Amino acid sequence: MTDLSLLARLEALSGSGEIPMHMPGHKRNTSLAGYLDVLQAALDITEITGFDDLHTPEGILQQAQDRAAALWGARKSWFLVNGSTGGVLAGIRALAPAGSRVLVARNCHRSVYNALELCRLRPAFVMPDTVPGWSFSGPVTPASLSAAIARWPDARLLILTSPTYEGIISDLPALVRLAHAANIPVLVDEAHGAHLGLYGVFPAGAVAAGADLVIQSLHKTLPSLTQTAILHCAGPMADPAAVQAQLAVFQTSSPSYLLMASIDGCVRWLEEQGLSALSAWQTRLESFYRKTDSLRRLRLLGGQERLPFLRDTGKIVIGAGPLTGRQLKDQLRKRFSMELEMAGGDWTLAMTGPGDTETSLAALAQALCRLDAELPTAPATAPLLPWPLTKAPLAPWQAAERRAELVPVEQAVGRISAESVWAYPPGIPVLIPGEQLDPQMAALFAEQSRRDVTLRSTRGGMPEKLWVLCETDPDSGIADPE
Repeated sequence: MTDLSLLARLEALSGSGEIPMHMPGHKRNTSLAGYLDVLQAALDITEITGFDDLHTPEGILQQAQDRAAALWGARKSWFLVNGSTGGVLAGIRALAPAGSRVLVARNCHRSVYNALELCRLRPAFVMPDTVPGWSFSGPVTPASLSAAIARWPDARLLILTSPTYEGIISDLPALVRLAHAANIPVLVDEAHGAHLGLYGVFPAGAVAAGADLVIQSLHKTLPSLTQTAILHCAGPMADPAAVQAQLAVFQTSSPSYLLMASIDGCVRWLEEQGLSALSAWQTRLESFYRKTDSLRRLRLLGGQERLPFLRDTGKIVIGAGPLTGRQLKDQLRKRFSMELEMAGGDWTLAMTGPGDTETSLAALAQALCRLDAELPTAPATAPLLPWPLTKAPLAPWQAAERRAELVPVEQAVGRISAESVWAYPPGIPVLIPGEQLDPQMAALFAEQSRRDVTLRSTRGGMPEKLWVLCETDPDSGIADPE
């Protein structure tokens, strides 16, 4: 392997005086416009001699990907330049034949549901546990997976999310063993867990568990540019050639060398500084949790309660006490100049990374303690009920291909949805095409809006309106896809 990083190669090229008679159109001429200089366009190239091709790598990019595979302990790794989404789409298509049944944890990201629709797959949902006292999903348990495999023995793929957006980690070694024993490959969306397992600082992740394909967003928890991610082939049931073929479909044919240099740089940073940097991050987190141990009205997930599952402590989940999650998030922004990751109905999330300093985490602890002391002694805002799993007369792709109409949400009760609905972040659909909107879900829509949680939908009508299948469509009454 070359010791020269991709960034160093790009910098050498920019100072070489070589005349670029190729794309991109700025020609590395940063004097053309001020923004080009700020954005380092002098390093922005296309696939030219000596810089390899991401879709058929043989040189510097292949060496960089091999370096990443060695770091995480994977059989093979691929750089992703359009986020984890591209890896999820490519991985599912590589592992699941079109039209087949797949087992899907219901708390998966919407990119998974897009893959179900594009590949005409038939989802059978595995429901994660609830987290008592909190309004988000917990882990998928071996018991629930065993029941799902027994009920749907024809399943061709298992799709899981671990860690979740809130940092909850499922027992992946047990889940992978169960699936492989039934000859079912496993794909894990580990977008929020690229740091897991490295140097033993945080809990082990999906690669160590032997999942067949693992997708990680480097930019979420590690020092890499937004949109950078990586796909690992770890377990025995994925064909690397099939994955490579699907990446050619779902990744751009003009990948950004700036993004690839960021991925390569992040891998090299982990090799050189990962142990010390991740250990220091964990130490700063432990200090934060000690400083917030006195919270009484606000609360932290895993702070003073024993949890029956593993979690990533880098995800600081804050129960809002008598406030809504939005009110707490707004208070932290307006009074303490802190922008948190997201707000749920009764909680909010502070996402941390190795770039957080002792000062920044101490400031968050101080702000939470100050707000906690000011809050009235009042009942905590009741957690929202878990989203119900509603009847699904159609598979997602079947619903997406039928005529639909836009109606007010209150008139959509009992109708079959033609689109997905989610809160973003985290982008986990609570209703997907083919599912029927029942009264309980409609009431939860209204309660989410009352708590200032913004619901979005595929076609943009939410929270006021929803696209549903036309009742007059002669093809709308199809039997349950089971």
